[in-house]
Parts: sequence; C-alpha cells; structure tokens
Amino acid sequence: MTPITEVEGRRLPLSNLEKVLYPASGFTKAELLHYYASTAEALLPHLRDRPVSFLRYPDGPEGQQFFAKNVPPGTPDWVQTAEVPRSEGGVRQILVQDLPSLMWAANLVTEFHVPQWRADAPARADRMVFDLDPGSPATVVQCCRAALWLRARLTADGLHVYAKTSGSKGLHLLVPLEPTPSDQVTAYAKGLAVEAERELPELVVHRMTRSLRPGKVFVDFSQNAAAKTTAAPYTLRARPEPTVSAPVTWAEVEGCAGPEQLVFTADDVTARLRRHGDLLEPLLDPELARPLPPV
Repeated sequence: MTPITEVEGRRLPLSNLEKVLYPASGFTKAELLHYYASTAEALLPHLRDRPVSFLRYPDGPEGQQFFAKNVPPGTPDWVQTAEVPRSEGGVRQILVQDLPSLMWAANLVTEFHVPQWRADAPARADRMVFDLDPGSPATVVQCCRAALWLRARLTADGLHVYAKTSGSKGLHLLVPLEPTPSDQVTAYAKGLAVEAERELPELVVHRMTRSLRPGKVFVDFSQNAAAKTTAAPYTLRARPEPTVSAPVTWAEVEGCAGPEQLVFTADDVTARLRRHGDLLEPLLDPELARPLPPV
C-alpha cells in the first residue's frame, strides 16, 4: 500500500520509499525525498515561475532515462501549469511553485531543468548561463580557469556573476539580467565564448564538435536559446552518486586544485546550506540585474 503524506494541506502518495536509486552509495528514494524537503527553502525560488522540464530516472541513473516537458498524466489539479510557446505549437508545462508541488515532482524521481526566462515572459531572459564542459582529460579544474577569465570579462561589462557545479563534470556560470530577448543574450554569450577561445586557445573551445574538445573546456553558450534549459540549482543529478548542481563560492573556484574538491552530494549540500545559506540568492535580487551590454 502506497503511504499517503500530507504536505501543507495537500495529500501526496509517496511510492517505493525503500527503493535504492543510487546503488554505489545505497541512496534510497526516501533519502531523495528527504533531500528535496530539506533544501526546498533554497531550491523553490530558483524554480518558481519557470516552466520545468523533467529528466526522469525512476529506476535510478543506471535505468531508463527520459526527458519530459508536457504535464504528465495523473498530475494533481492543484499543481500549477503554464502554456509555453513552441515552434510546433504551445504545450503546457509544470510550474513548481510550492513545497507540495516540489514533493509531488520529486516522487517522480527527476532532475529539474529550467529555461532562463519566466512563464509570464517567454523568451525574455532574466539571466544568462554559460555551461563549462570539460573534455577528458580536462576536468573541472580547467573549467575553473575558464570561469575566472569569463568572470573578469563579464565583470568588466558591469555584470554580476555566480557559479555552481553542474552536478556532473563541469561548472555553470549564471548572470542576472534585466529581461532581454533570448536571441540577444545568446548572441552576446556566443561572442564572449569566441573571445575566450581567442584569448585562451590552449584551454577553451566554443564549438560543440567532439574532435575539438579533448583536453579543453567547451564554453556552451547555447543554453541561452529560448527553447533550451539548464539543470536547476540544487537539483540531484542522474549520476552514479547522488551529486547535486551546487552553488560554490569564487574562493572555491580560485582554489580548486583537484576535481574532487568540487563534487557535492546531497548530504554535503544540506550542510553547506546551513553554513552558507543560498549562495545564489543574489540571482533573485532585481537590484543586481543589469542590462545586457551591446554586442
């Protein structure tokens, strides 16, 4: 029998609580749900008002994975949704606005991915993202070097920059913006990626071509496109261990001497939140949003 839990007045069936999702560490479905409940105060503001895409892995990272944008069958009527324009016609997507919605979605076992814009202003980005992805044998150590160059360049353009791990091998940089058409943000981000490759040719590539990437950091600017999404802050990832896309300080980026220094699991993140609070809270402050510099 599936246990029913009440969350802020909403009744939720939470299934398969003893199921081991991450065999390498024995991390269970119950621990996943506990993680999301304990980080909700920090996580929810980064999901709120953004149409969520789900990368589901109900049998753990070693099982089947599938990406879902549409509202899943059986979604409770109290979970908010939004109409999202698409080239092939509008679709409805989930908005994770509160703790009951978060726990309902977490019970599906999913990574949370969000666009750089809010549901009330599709394709008008209020932040810019750079996904720094290392090509083996490069690691997050090389990503940190690239991140420091990008931070200096973005700061010179009057922008504020924040960092988080991807939860996989790389690093994400996030920049709060005054709402700007996504195509303009993409153009600016591409220009900066090209400039980074020109200035750091031994370290950076701006094209996705696999043959160019071994030993270098791919500066992926494409996630600024209106139709693209990025792993949300604090989401668990479908990796062998329960790693999290975790905010980091610039001191940690500057001091990174080995890839293990910037790997954070669910337990690490709850402890970091107690110590640091939400390091990405400034992203939510409209006073720190800046206009996009001209391309």
